[in-house]
Amino acid sequence: MFIDSARLTVIGGRGGNGCVSFRREKYVPRGGPNGGDGGRGGDVILRVEEGYNTLLHIHHRRVIRAERGRHGQGSNKTGASGKDFVLPVPPGTVVRNAATGEVLGDLTEPGQELIVARGGRGGRGNARFATPTNRAPRKAEEGGAGEELELELELKLLADVGLIGLPNAGKSTLISRISAARPKVASYPFTTLEPHLGVVQLGDAMDTLVVADIPGLIEGAHEGVGLGHQFLRHVERCRVLAHLVDLSAEEELAERIDGIRAELEAYDAALARRPWLLVGTKLDAVTAGERTGRLEELAAAATAHEVRAVAISSVTGEGIEDLIGELARMVSAQPVEV
Repeated sequence: MFIDSARLTVIGGRGGNGCVSFRREKYVPRGGPNGGDGGRGGDVILRVEEGYNTLLHIHHRRVIRAERGRHGQGSNKTGASGKDFVLPVPPGTVVRNAATGEVLGDLTEPGQELIVARGGRGGRGNARFATPTNRAPRKAEEGGAGEELELELELKLLADVGLIGLPNAGKSTLISRISAARPKVASYPFTTLEPHLGVVQLGDAMDTLVVADIPGLIEGAHEGVGLGHQFLRHVERCRVLAHLVDLSAEEELAERIDGIRAELEAYDAALARRPWLLVGTKLDAVTAGERTGRLEELAAAATAHEVRAVAISSVTGEGIEDLIGELARMVSAQPVEV
């Protein structure tokens, strides 16, 4: 199950209490105070781990609390600090304060950490309160409470290429052809209801492309229609977009392209300016008599939008090598962060 959002409360560990104690030693009947301080509470930390790609392991957790510090002891022994609670998250996790909406962190790199709730301070023992006029203080402090915060976590997939288009445009079939990803493929719209990532090997080199199969977009997606918001946010971090259009469909090709471009523009103007490639799919389903006309229509649409176009068939493999080469060229020309 692909879970890309979660809401939870994080609480830092409470500090340990200070100790009231006095030195007890043979031949020292009135030993001074020697109560130690309490240990500090543990922090709640989010850490990016490569082995995670969804927020499923967090989705059902409501409260996360770090360990409290141990109490101080006699002989000026300070209590042990509480253990930090380290919560793993996938790369691309955005952390927000649920109450204010403030972005607390954008976690993208493996090993990156964010402290979201600090532990409380340990209380001082009575040895800390000794003065020239009060040599036997009988008071100590309680440990301080840890920070408490309600968080919203949102996952935005990190990929080199995002496959976008109307439902049933051939996105899942393509990613299953060029990578080891195996999303559900069927001949009806909305077969794909969650994003999928695939890794494409580039020739014999170690270079790869990470491709995201984004579920189909429909009119009104920028307003949340058809789970549009949930799908569009995964496009934000793709360095290059591949806009797939079905060449075998009867609807006007230019209108289908313009509809998706309008949804991207309405959701985020920056997305509409993202480098993109127009990809005509299902070339194998186009009859010989219609082939030339459909390819000319695809070329005309690409010229109108000032982009390049590639026609492919994920079934026969026609045009696949050209597509991968063009995408690799476009990705290499883009900065790592967009």
